[in-house]
Amino acid sequence: MSDRTEPISPGARPHVVIVGAGIGGLTLALLLERAGVSYVVLEKTSSIKPLGSAIALSGQATYVFRQLGVFEEFQQKSLVYEEVRGHDGNCKPISKIDLRPSVPMTGTDWHIIARPILYDIIYDKIPKEKILLNKRVVSIVNGDDRARVDCTDGSSFEGDIIVGADGAYSPVRQGLFEWLKKNDNLPSSDDVPLPYNCVCLVGQTRELNPEEFPDIGKSLCSFDSMTSTTTPYTWATFTTKQRTFCWMVVEHLNKSSSKEHDISKNSDWGLEAAEAMAQIARDFPIVNGGKSGTTLGHLIDKTDKNAISKVVLEEKVFKTWFGGRTVLLGDACHKLNPAGGAGALSAIQDATCLANWINVLPSLAVKDLESAFKEYHTERYPLVMGYYRSSATLAKGFEKNTLGAIVRYINSHMPKWLWVMYLKKMVAYRPQASFLDPAEDKGTVRPKGQPSLAKTRLLFEALLKKQQAKAPTPLPPTTPTNPVVV
Repeated sequence: MSDRTEPISPGARPHVVIVGAGIGGLTLALLLERAGVSYVVLEKTSSIKPLGSAIALSGQATYVFRQLGVFEEFQQKSLVYEEVRGHDGNCKPISKIDLRPSVPMTGTDWHIIARPILYDIIYDKIPKEKILLNKRVVSIVNGDDRARVDCTDGSSFEGDIIVGADGAYSPVRQGLFEWLKKNDNLPSSDDVPLPYNCVCLVGQTRELNPEEFPDIGKSLCSFDSMTSTTTPYTWATFTTKQRTFCWMVVEHLNKSSSKEHDISKNSDWGLEAAEAMAQIARDFPIVNGGKSGTTLGHLIDKTDKNAISKVVLEEKVFKTWFGGRTVLLGDACHKLNPAGGAGALSAIQDATCLANWINVLPSLAVKDLESAFKEYHTERYPLVMGYYRSSATLAKGFEKNTLGAIVRYINSHMPKWLWVMYLKKMVAYRPQASFLDPAEDKGTVRPKGQPSLAKTRLLFEALLKKQQAKAPTPLPPTTPTNPVVV
C-alpha cells in the first residue's frame, strides 16, 4: 500500500474513527466537528446510558467549554462548590479542603455536575448520524495507507486515524499493543494486566424534596466524605443542581479480598453485584440530609436500580499511547484513582490537545501522524502523571493504616501558604483549542504553557499561507467597461 503525502486542504482532511462515546470521545468529536474534520463515533452499547455520579471541573476544563459554546448550559446545570468536608465513619468532622483560593487564580468557580447531565450537554451538540450504536470493536488493523476497525456484528470502518477512547479495558489499546508487541515495540511495563485495589458503587437519586433533605435546596453544593476506621469502606455524597444526591461507596481491598473480586477483563458486574454491595452500605451514616439518623440507605431507596453501577477502580498510566495510525485518550491510556477527581478532566484535556494536532496535519502519511501523536503524548504524559501521583496520595488517606492516618493528618493541618502554592500548580494548565476563537482567561495565575496551542496556531497559519500561495490567480471582472445600450 502506498503512503499518501498530499498536504491537508479542505478536500484532503483526515477521517477519524473514534471508538467509545464517553466524555473524552464525545469531547473530541465535538472539537473535530467545530474544526471541520470528518469523523464517526462507534459505541458498543445499544443505547446511550451514562453511569456514574458527578464530575467536578474548574478552569482546567471550562475554557474549552467556552470555546465550544457549551459553558453557559454547563453553568446553568451545575452547582458551584467551595469546599469538601471530611468526616470519620460516625460523621464527626476531621478535615476540610477549601477551594475558594483557586477561584481568582483561574477566573472561574469550581462546578460540580452530574455525569449524565454533562454527557447530554456534549452529546446534544453532535450530529446523531455520526454516532453509531451496537458497534463493539473486536479488532483493529494498522495499515500504511488506511486503518480499519472491525466490529462483532461484521461491520468494518476505515479511517486515516483510529482513536481509542473506549475505557480502561480498551479493545483498541489491546489491538494496538498486540501490533506493537509483534514488532518488539511495546515496553514490558505496558504488557501487564491493569492493577486495582478497590471497587466502587456509584449512584444518583431521583429529584428529592428539600423538606426531607434540606441540603438539596442550598445554592452551593454540599460535598461530604466519610472514612471509616473500623471497616474497609469510605463513602461520599454531593448535591446537584437538579435537586438530587450523587453518592459513592468505595471498598478498599487487600490481597485476599482482591482475589475475591477478580473480574478478569470485565469492569462492570451488573445489577446483582451492585445490589449486594448496596445492601452492605445501607447503614452507613451520612452528613447531608438535615436530620440525625440519615444513612446511605435513605438515598439508595430513592435511586433507580438502573442508575446504580459497581465498577473496579484501576490505577495505571501506560507509557504507550500511540502507534501507526492509532492513538489513545482518557481511561484507555491512563486510569486514575477517583480520589483526585481528575478522570474526566484529563480526558477532556486529552481531547483538546489531540484535536489541535489533528487539525494541522501536514499530510496523511504515517510518519506525520506519529509525529503529531508524539507531540500530544509529550505534552499530556507529564501532566497525567501529576494527576496520577496526586490521586494516589489522596487515596492513601482512605487506607486503614498508619500511612493513611499520616495523610489525613497532613491534609487537615496543611499551612494555608502551602495549600495556596499547591493550588497554583494544580490549576495552571488550562488548555484551549487553537482553531477556535480564544476564550478570555482572567485568572490571576498565568496559564501554563500549552505547546499544542502555540505550536499548532503557527502551523495552521503556515498551512493557510501555503494554500493561499497555491491558489490560482482570480480572473479579472468580465463586465465590459462600455456596455452597449439597446
